Amino acid sequence: MTSPDALPSPPRPDGVLLDARLSLLDRQVVDVHGDPVGVVDDLELDDVDAPIDPAAEAPAVRSLVHGPVVLERIFGGRRPDAHLLRIDWAAIAKLGSAIELAVPASGLPRPWLEVWLRDRVIARIPGGRHVPR
Repeated sequence: MTSPDALPSPPRPDGVLLDARLSLLDRQVVDVHGDPVGVVDDLELDDVDAPIDPAAEAPAVRSLVHGPVVLERIFGGRRPDAHLLRIDWAAIAKLGSAIELAVPASGLPRPWLEVWLRDRVIARIPGGRHVPR
């Protein structure tokens, strides 16, 4: 029997409540064909700068962030936001041991290092500007 001083349980939020550390971070991301895209390094959340209000909803995940953020955590500093690859939450099809996307990898933006190498290194190699036959 509960005592009259017991607090009522808070209302359950809509949607699925996840532990980001266990369910999202450091998970392999694969596209719709099963090809690896990368690993989830960080998350972008909605409304994290809003004042803390117990009645407000918990922040929702806006996008998964893939990029070299481990070096930033070790050595400090911050890279430009353009160097990070963001995968919109709407592109996720299934959460499991790997995060499966509903889109092919070709539909995602390319990482900045890949674009930089393509434009500045590969393009200067003879025959590097066209698809091999």
